[in-house]
Amino acid sequence: MLLILLLPAGIGLMALAWIIHGALLERMTMDLVERRLKDEVAFLEHQIRQSGGQIDTLQTGDYFQEVLLHAFAIAIASPSGQSISPETWTPILRPLLTSGQEGAVRARDAEVPSAPSQMLGYRRAFTVDGNPFVIIVAEDMEALHRSQAKLHIWTAVVSVLLVILMIGSIWLGITLALRSIAGLQMNLKKLQSGELSRINADGPEEFQPLVRQLNRLLDSLDDRLERSRDALANLSHSVKTPIAAVRQILEDTSRPLDEKLRWEMAARLDDIDAQLEAEMRRSRFAGPQVGQSVCPIKQARDLLWMLGRLYPDKSFELSTDLPENHRWPVEEHDLNEILGNLLDNAGKWSSRWVELTLSEDQEQLKIIISDDGAGVSETAHSQLGKRGLRLDEQTPGHGLGLAIVHAIVERYQGQVHYTSSKVGGLTAVVVIPGSDRFGDRSDN
Repeated sequence: MLLILLLPAGIGLMALAWIIHGALLERMTMDLVERRLKDEVAFLEHQIRQSGGQIDTLQTGDYFQEVLLHAFAIAIASPSGQSISPETWTPILRPLLTSGQEGAVRARDAEVPSAPSQMLGYRRAFTVDGNPFVIIVAEDMEALHRSQAKLHIWTAVVSVLLVILMIGSIWLGITLALRSIAGLQMNLKKLQSGELSRINADGPEEFQPLVRQLNRLLDSLDDRLERSRDALANLSHSVKTPIAAVRQILEDTSRPLDEKLRWEMAARLDDIDAQLEAEMRRSRFAGPQVGQSVCPIKQARDLLWMLGRLYPDKSFELSTDLPENHRWPVEEHDLNEILGNLLDNAGKWSSRWVELTLSEDQEQLKIIISDDGAGVSETAHSQLGKRGLRLDEQTPGHGLGLAIVHAIVERYQGQVHYTSSKVGGLTAVVVIPGSDRFGDRSDN
């Protein structure tokens, strides 16, 4: 297709260049001949003035042809008569002697035997000792045009050869340039047939970002499939025991359904509901996705406003130096889960205030949440985030919030660690790589 598009353009450009060459060649030839004829007229005028106006003493014809090295005709009008050489040009040159036109003169389509049909001459009138003289030096343009036509034909032949060479060069260049594209196409076919699990990243530099994004998409699909399978397995394992316990209670007709049994059944159903909720939330994790971004400041302010209403006796503060409309390469729901779980956890354990800090440096996205609560012992920091772990059973919950945060951050190849805040509470620090670092997996 590229050759089909370039071929007419190349032919058109060569044809235009050929036409321009012909016009320029004609123009340059006419200027050159005119200047030469003007010089020859000046030479003859000098000869006439030196001879005192005696044109009979001038050597014309073959002499001037040998001296000036080209074929031409000379016509001189003097008080004693006219002298035209060669005589076959007399019907053409005689009218020009009396025309009164100075400078370059032309004669075309002259139907005179043995005379040229196209002629270019130069006419000059002057006086010597009071006697008027007229000199015309003319040249046959037919022979010159034949030479031009031959040169023009050779130019056309060379242009055609250049077009053929250009087509061959373009074809060779395209073939060499697209050889790696053929390899990429072969990798795609192998990927479809299952011979490869990822596309080879080796290829043209312009296609490497596309290959990396395709591999990231494949990684994301594999991760989602794996998460779905894990979620189904976890859900099946988690709810099997509570369901069996409820079924056993309902099937035991010998035992009355008293308040204690009702409470046990409600607890088991609560466990099932918590497991279902947790797995549904995990299934909604998106992870790093191309084209997905979020404005963290807006997201944080909305959550802080909502938590301020949920815990009216506590203060929630935002600290950041990011621009108002700055965006992070994080999916909106994922960031909402990270901020929501960490802020809700800090709100439960804080005494009076919770501070959220958003920053970005060295291609890293940082989320820091501190509270002024009782805190957690240094030995228990490494235990935070484990699934189902609750360090205080008196506070409502199922111990899944921090586990969800850890699961999401791991999807972004980030880290979560905990330290003690300056006032004794807990500080949670989330570090996520920037858009140029996370998700760059391109295995074959």
